[in-house]
Amino acid sequence: MFELSPNSAVAYLRSRSDLPEKDWRITLLGGGVSNTVLLAEAGGGRMVLKQSLPKLRVAEDWPADRTRIQREWLAMRDLAPHLPPGAVPEVLFVDEPNFLFAMEAAPAGALTWKEQLLDGIAEEATAGRVGRMLAAMFRATWRSPLWERDFGDLTAFEQLRLDPYHAFTASKHPDLAGHFQARAAEARTRRYCAVHGDWSPKNFLVSPERVMAIDFEVIHYGDPSFDVAFLLNHLLLKSMHLPGWATRYAALASRFRDALLEEAPGEAAWIEPAACRHLGCLLLARIDGKSPAEYITGEESKQRVRDLAEGLILDPPDTVAEAFERSMP
Repeated sequence: MFELSPNSAVAYLRSRSDLPEKDWRITLLGGGVSNTVLLAEAGGGRMVLKQSLPKLRVAEDWPADRTRIQREWLAMRDLAPHLPPGAVPEVLFVDEPNFLFAMEAAPAGALTWKEQLLDGIAEEATAGRVGRMLAAMFRATWRSPLWERDFGDLTAFEQLRLDPYHAFTASKHPDLAGHFQARAAEARTRRYCAVHGDWSPKNFLVSPERVMAIDFEVIHYGDPSFDVAFLLNHLLLKSMHLPGWATRYAALASRFRDALLEEAPGEAAWIEPAACRHLGCLLLARIDGKSPAEYITGEESKQRVRDLAEGLILDPPDTVAEAFERSMP
């Protein structure tokens, strides 16, 4: 079994008969906690290599099935024709035995939306693009028997979301366990369309030309309100982390919500209140789950998030605007 690393990547690329021999330069990218991700550059060309890990790089024990990477590149290939040009990286080659594939790199100088947000760059146009992109994914796969057949398995979603976010966090808050169980049950049984599963600011590469979505490893056919809540949760966390910019983040959340609902399937009006019901559990999971938000530090800050999360769980809002109003200092 080949394990990708900055040290092994050059020999690996030179061993492939489908690639011209070049003097590759390798840079380790973030990759989150679940993959090895490298940038390979040579002769003006750029591509990204990605290999799934069998165990995530977190403090808690968190195994995951490496075959999730195969669903990722399949989803990227199948979604690309339905999304704005350049919204998904082009898949360049696939190495199934080694749980690895190569894809187009984002333009040089592109930043993650997360980086921009934490630097106070709050462009509503970006939030609108992210909302429209998600709506296009929902439309293209809405009530699709083909997508349900190919992406109906929930193994990766269970391993990477429902277990670490819902089950694990509920074990730390047994008084709220019934609410976590109810939201997880909705996410398992409400099956309408393709769901990215990690619709997070860290997974959008923003450049002047486009916004590119990456990290489709949790893709599945399921509950669209989960993706909506996942994105809103990140904006909510950042508004609490940087309260001076809270109104900016609230405006982004509203723009995302408006763009999504303007172009989502007509029968999808229920998504907003359903997403608001997910929000409290996801918020608490970023403090006491297996993947805590790294920028929420200090017990006082964490407790503020816990208090808001508990209020959202016990008395969920009906609208995005109301959820953000409750978070304002």
